[in-house]
Amino acid sequence: MNQLKNEWFGNVKGDILSGIVVALALIPEAIAFSIIAGVDPMMGLYASFCIAVVISFTGGRPAMISAATGAMALVLASLVREHGIQYMLAATILTGVIQYLLGVFKIARFMKFIPRSVMIGFVNALAILIFIAQVPHIFGISTMTYVVVGVTLAIIYLFPLITKVVPAPLVAIIAMTVLAISTSFDLRTVGDLGTITQSLPSFFLPDVPFNFETLAIILPTAIALAIVGLLESLLTASIVDDMTDTTSNKNKESRGQGISNIVSGCFGGMAGCAMIGQSVINVKSGGRGRLSAFVAGVFLMFLIIALGPWVVQIPMAALAGVMVMVCIGTFDWSSLRMLPKVPLTDTIVMVVTVATVVATHDLSKGVFAGIILSAIFFVAKISKVKIKETMVSKDSARYTVKGQLFFASVESFEEAVLKLETPRYVELNFTETHIWDDSAVASIDKIVEKLNGRGTDVTLTGLNDDSQRLVDRLGRHHQTEKKAVGQ
Repeated sequence: MNQLKNEWFGNVKGDILSGIVVALALIPEAIAFSIIAGVDPMMGLYASFCIAVVISFTGGRPAMISAATGAMALVLASLVREHGIQYMLAATILTGVIQYLLGVFKIARFMKFIPRSVMIGFVNALAILIFIAQVPHIFGISTMTYVVVGVTLAIIYLFPLITKVVPAPLVAIIAMTVLAISTSFDLRTVGDLGTITQSLPSFFLPDVPFNFETLAIILPTAIALAIVGLLESLLTASIVDDMTDTTSNKNKESRGQGISNIVSGCFGGMAGCAMIGQSVINVKSGGRGRLSAFVAGVFLMFLIIALGPWVVQIPMAALAGVMVMVCIGTFDWSSLRMLPKVPLTDTIVMVVTVATVVATHDLSKGVFAGIILSAIFFVAKISKVKIKETMVSKDSARYTVKGQLFFASVESFEEAVLKLETPRYVELNFTETHIWDDSAVASIDKIVEKLNGRGTDVTLTGLNDDSQRLVDRLGRHHQTEKKAVGQ
């Protein structure tokens, strides 16, 4: 009970103010992502409202902001284009169901298999993508646009020197909006992105046939959305953990993401997930609890319903300036200083992750590329096997195997043993190794057979319990093996 109270009311002032800042930043993002997905701008706004409010109750990471996102919009675009909005809503609901089940089955435990180099690459790539997304709102518009961006950044970084009571990004947005309204400067506004309707979302189920044909249409998209959404959400949760020096319940977050997407689909919204940009804004503006996400969602809808005519006049240059601040704060600058010190393989993984994300604009592809490359480097590193030869007597020798025996190392294992001039008796000693799979057992069988063919008797020694059980269970030449071991 105390934990719940602290998560909701332990930082009321900071959470309310940061939630207001996030709500202002969510509007252009939600509209832009709706355009990417090919749906009405209000669908992105409704999604951001529903997801932010629901996740504040059901999520496992306080202070993290979830809403409509570009990654999810990209996945949805083809479904909307080929089958229409109703199927998109059905896919959003199914996405939520899949995510909830993945949370129930504790899928978050697989986060430990994502290397730090991939995490850093993910963060840096996201910072680059956020900046790239701001380029159309900054460059090639007007001289005044550059001025507003510059003044916005100046306020953000200098205003805290005066006071930290009010978040600097909020002050910057309000000041630049007043400037835009009171002057006739050539500035693009939120209203230029799309039409905002001053109405609340309503509950309805997607108008699609509930049959296997519909399931076949939406299931591939829903699976992709579920994976992309959880991957982005859990990685963002880890980043917020580090920023706030706290922990979070990743499996609860998975279930919460599922529930929020189900609600979003039932209220006319598109699928969404955690947003690292808005989460960074929230934390840097003082947000620490669940109340910040709740306020962000509620204030977003308040802005649309009550202040719609004013919201559309917010200059995009001011919001772009806020997002540039997010880019600067998100990018891990220390990773550049560490490049000469970290292993070359880690550097390659980070660079490939960043390059893949920036090239495809798909965070999941970059992360998967980084994980696969890390796995390849790891396998290559541990697949080196050495054989230490010790002559016990004139007719006998001990071959001590050093390294891990599995599918990637068996070739070097066989070459190292079979190239030796073997005496009458050989002891294969496995004290300093472990046998992991069928390939390793088959390799041992092969070596025993070949050495027996040379007239050499082989004894296997030093097998640990797991390795011994694997050899006993999978050995293909039991008679030869037993004879060899019994010599």
